[in-house]
Amino acid sequence: MPDPRDRGAGGAVNVATRPEELEPAARAVAIGTFDGVHRGHVRVLEAARASGFRPAVVTFDPHPRAFFGAEVQLLTTLERRLELLAGQGMDDALVCPFEEGLAGLSAEEFADRVLRAAGVEVVAAGDGFRFGRGREGDLALLEELGFDVRRVPLVENISSSHIRQLLAAGEVVSAAQLLGRPPEVEGTVVHGDHRGAGLGFPTANLAVPPGLLVPALGIYAGSALGRPAAVSIGTNPHYGGGARRVEAYLLDFDGDLYGERLVVELWERLRDEAAFGSEEELVAAIADDVQRTRSARRPA
Repeated sequence: MPDPRDRGAGGAVNVATRPEELEPAARAVAIGTFDGVHRGHVRVLEAARASGFRPAVVTFDPHPRAFFGAEVQLLTTLERRLELLAGQGMDDALVCPFEEGLAGLSAEEFADRVLRAAGVEVVAAGDGFRFGRGREGDLALLEELGFDVRRVPLVENISSSHIRQLLAAGEVVSAAQLLGRPPEVEGTVVHGDHRGAGLGFPTANLAVPPGLLVPALGIYAGSALGRPAAVSIGTNPHYGGGARRVEAYLLDFDGDLYGERLVVELWERLRDEAAFGSEEELVAAIADDVQRTRSARRPA
């Protein structure tokens, strides 16, 4: 995981892990975990941006539920989350390390040591937002403490948890409708067994970061680096199976991606993975996948 204080991790957004690292300014903050930066999150970000103050986010890493022992498969890495937040017009991101000290703060202490210390005037959050030790604080308390609170109604059926369920079932088009963009899988390109190259379809093999959700096994149409990509998430059953792999064949691409971070969009699930009677049948199936990928359309 990149150091969140590295401005390059989030593009144009200024990233800090402590309020005093931020440039002094009167801020309107959207506050939350923002895993996936879905359409519901975007409404909160828009509320902060519309306030007239410097737009910023207060978010957390690791995910608070993970800190308390729950298994959370994330929709986005911290690096990708920061990129998406920057794309929504946020100037600053205060990434609070979620550890014992932060978890032990009372709601009033959090408001004072984090929000006031960051120059926060306006707080935008979804209805039901809770904060502080034991989730004791709410938006009404922030109003009592003098903050200008922008309450954002929750959007029915749009949540990171629901999107995770859809992706676990391979329903990438439905997930895209909730995200407002195609779902993604990302990782560092590593060497594989080079079988794809031998068949005429060289793939980029992704080492996916631990804790990042990988959608259901299958063959997908998508894109990477602005090019169509046929994506396999599976165990290579034709060759006897094995550990799960994520491989992307970038159409009309001839370059060296080893060691590079690659973000792959998933547009459509084409079929289940399968074992074939011969390599000729396998090659024919891949060729069909490639043709369908060429004609696939990015979900709105």
